[in-house]
Amino acid sequence: MVRITIVPQAGVNLYGMLLKKELELRRNKKGTLHSAGKYSDGSIKWFHTSYNGRIRFQKAAGKIVVATVISKSLNDEWQILQSFVGFIYRHFKQYVSSMSLHFSDEVDEE
Repeated sequence: MVRITIVPQAGVNLYGMLLKKELELRRNKKGTLHSAGKYSDGSIKWFHTSYNGRIRFQKAAGKIVVATVISKSLNDEWQILQSFVGFIYRHFKQYVSSMSLHFSDEVDEE
């Protein structure tokens, strides 16, 4: 499991921008990260079209976004992580102040 903490630039609602971009890409039949289920209580799950696993997003204080990459396969986990970091870089690098990774052997069964 890898937890990613993304701190946006001041005044930026990165969480909302992520949801909007995913929807735009999905409607245009583009992208490899797609929502799985409905938005609820400041969190949503995305899945990757090619790798087994998911990314759970949560809004945190100060408009910080916390994303958790979860996969039963370490091979899929790093590929989902790489895809997600690339997604952030391509679409939102000018809106991000910092991004940090926390690696854990914990198993999140959600």
